[in-house]
Amino acid sequence: MIETHFLGVPDMTALLFAGLSVASFFGAFMAVVMGVGGGVFLLAVMAMVFPPAILIPLQGIVTMGTGVSLIILMWRHLLWATLLPFTVGSLLGAALGSQIFTVLPTGVLQGLIGGFILILAWLPKITSHGSEPKRFAILGCASTFLGMFVGATGVLVAPFVAGASPTRLNHAVTLTGLMSISYVIRIVTFGLLGVSLWAYTPLIVAMIATAAIGNWIGGRTLVRIPEHLFRRGFQIVLTLLALRLLWVAATSPTA
Repeated sequence: MIETHFLGVPDMTALLFAGLSVASFFGAFMAVVMGVGGGVFLLAVMAMVFPPAILIPLQGIVTMGTGVSLIILMWRHLLWATLLPFTVGSLLGAALGSQIFTVLPTGVLQGLIGGFILILAWLPKITSHGSEPKRFAILGCASTFLGMFVGATGVLVAPFVAGASPTRLNHAVTLTGLMSISYVIRIVTFGLLGVSLWAYTPLIVAMIATAAIGNWIGGRTLVRIPEHLFRRGFQIVLTLLALRLLWVAATSPTA
């Protein structure tokens, strides 16, 4: 008989536990090397296993833990000036999102995000408009608010981080730092809304551990990638993710 509560995790087999841990490794590696997409990849994998009410906060905790390990590895390259305005904006976004949690149609939100990202990918000067503190405060508010409904919003933040980052190393760790802030605030908000994930602790620990390995290998790979190649690859991956969001929105029953 197959155990369906492996290590006490609800509806979890040993094989599924291992598969999610491996997916977490690849998601972390992808996020570092490509500059974007790791959170979306992990969200897509986890969506095949967990219901939405568990999926978004659970993915948030795993991604936050993943971010902490990357910051420890690459903290010297973090753009510290972006953190405070982004945090202030994120607090406002979470406060707004908690008032209408689960009310907005996900398909519509995904379509709007996808269209906006597509514009940012091919008109990058837009991401440098206005002062940096104001830009990242608005970005923190928007990404955290939307993250209450659609989960991984790093793809929305990434173009602005790319515009502010002198190098690919700055980009990788700053995007991770900003998203970790957003996830911490969202996790606290979900807790206040009554979402409890204590039963998933063994899975969370395993996924964060494998992601830390992915971060380490990804960081060593990133320093070997030429800057121009990273920028072009980032633009292509960002475009593909935006098109995916538009496709999901177009085929959604709520679109």
